[in-house]
Amino acid sequence: MKRIQTSAAPQAIGPYSQAIQAGNMVYTSGQIPLTPEGKLVEGGIVEQTHQVMKNLQAVLQAAGTDLNKVVKTTIFLADMEDFQQVNEVYAQYFKEPHPARSCVQAARLPKDVRVEIEAVAIVD
Repeated sequence: MKRIQTSAAPQAIGPYSQAIQAGNMVYTSGQIPLTPEGKLVEGGIVEQTHQVMKNLQAVLQAAGTDLNKVVKTTIFLADMEDFQQVNEVYAQYFKEPHPARSCVQAARLPKDVRVEIEAVAIVD
């Protein structure tokens, strides 16, 4: 296993890695809408989702892959009422064929954010 680390995404806020590469697969930790400097992005669910996607891109790039190689994502929402807006932002980042995906409402997310997304990707 190989630890993936980049300063282009927020540092882990607990005892975990930004991502782990195992063979030709990369497993990201859930990304929340913190800037690389660790500040919560201002705005609503749209701005938060864009920041989460930027963080995922940065972690995947550090692993030598990108969003085009993502095979599965999991989205955690604080409120399922945000589902449509998250989908609209999410669709801007993924091309066909879209990755497999799960989306669940969580009782509470770290730092009381509204969205968290994790991904599994292939590394060539």
